[in-house]
Amino acid sequence: MKTAVIGAGWAGLACAVEATRLGHAVTLFEAAHMPGGRARRVDDMHGLALDNGQHILIGAYTATLKLMRDVGVDVDSVLLRLPLSLRFADGGGLKLPRLPAPFDLLAGIFSARGWTWRDKSSLLRTAIGWRLTGFRCTGTTTVADLCAGLTPRVMKELIEPLCVSALNTPVGQSSGEVFLRVLKDALFSGSGGADLLLPRADLGTLLPDAAIRWLTAQGTQVRIGTRVRSIASEGGQWRVDDEAFDQVVLACAPWDAARLVRASGLQADTWCATTQALRFEAIATVYVRGASPLAEPMLALRSDPARAPAQFAFDRGQLGGMQGVLALVVSANEASREVLEEQVIAQAVAQLGQTKLQLVQTVVEKRATFACTPALARPPSAIAPGLQACGDYTEGPYPATLEGAVLSGLAAAQALTP
Repeated sequence: MKTAVIGAGWAGLACAVEATRLGHAVTLFEAAHMPGGRARRVDDMHGLALDNGQHILIGAYTATLKLMRDVGVDVDSVLLRLPLSLRFADGGGLKLPRLPAPFDLLAGIFSARGWTWRDKSSLLRTAIGWRLTGFRCTGTTTVADLCAGLTPRVMKELIEPLCVSALNTPVGQSSGEVFLRVLKDALFSGSGGADLLLPRADLGTLLPDAAIRWLTAQGTQVRIGTRVRSIASEGGQWRVDDEAFDQVVLACAPWDAARLVRASGLQADTWCATTQALRFEAIATVYVRGASPLAEPMLALRSDPARAPAQFAFDRGQLGGMQGVLALVVSANEASREVLEEQVIAQAVAQLGQTKLQLVQTVVEKRATFACTPALARPPSAIAPGLQACGDYTEGPYPATLEGAVLSGLAAAQALTP
């Protein structure tokens, strides 16, 4: 089938690679001049090759890791694998040892620094309860509801960082159902599922560059820097601008997908309305230089939305980048850029013992992820015969993650009808 994939983010790349592997004649369109979507390299930023935001993968991202290997990426060289650690600069917090699951979690809880027996027992009781219920809850349950029996310390030092990093939504507004799915796959799906996989290469090296090379080698038409203006159903085929295709996959941002579908004249009002009703959250990454090395490549930060908004600090020097550069990540960010920079630098000085930090660049992805709220209606992948969408926002069990995007892209390719 002659297939158009519109968008070369991680979902679109996964779809294009899988569709090509299945024998379809694929043309991949990307409006930007660099593939990767919301997880891409930003070249020559103040003399540094940085990314549009610091990302974390975990060991449970099996589809993403397989795709990376399939297109020729040496996963072990571009990702630093570490046991799950939410340690703070003062040594407090949770860190899992290298043991088979779930013994790693049990040992991590018992050895958590700064936690009282009440803190540890509240987490054990709650985790056992989640497991007994099969990691299920009602669709209207929030993460705050789910964790009502936990102590304030466990909420502050474990649940809130995990929730905001995985769902990018505050605990009082996050879906308990999706959070449980993430916990189940990460902590209870097998050894290594909860491991942190920290990029020690830029995001382009992780997948987009290799995927484009692989697609080009297979004869796939790759049109980077080409914006699709319109799609239309015509005589059993689909017209993408002035070119005919048998099928189309919209792998672009949800707002662009809804715009193209509405302009096509299709009777797809429900799909467009569901897509356009999604609410989005921002993620900011504040890059600074002049830092002394951190105790670990990644440290958790004690976060307060009003005064100390960053949740994590990454030492880029320990991750293959320039020495002295830190990436400070603020999820679910709502503050202005100026206020955010001032607060984050002050937070790093106070919590990390830094003294001479200089701002390099602040990257704000204003619509980085959809707000993963309880009972959220997400649009299906199927839109009309021969037309489907893929992306982390479509129906699926995961929040807006790289793994969710890749799984969606693979499913869209496998659903292409002969």
